Amino acid sequence: MQTLTVNIDFDEASREWNKNKKKTPDGYKYICKSTIGKTKRHCKTVCFKTSEYCYVHRKQDEQSSKL
Repeated sequence: MQTLTVNIDFDEASREWNKNKKKTPDGYKYICKSTIGKTKRHCKTVCFKTSEYCYVHRKQDEQSSKL
């Protein structure tokens, strides 16, 4: 029988999972994936309903779905 070694960094996995989420009293919510300005920092606002963007940037989601 062959034994496989599994090496998972759970701290790193948790950081990656939380990158696009914000903790709220109701659980986790996805944050807007839009980038702002020349610095390309992320919006950090909770997403608009089922979109990947917030209320302000939801037009980007509509434009990307037309492509």
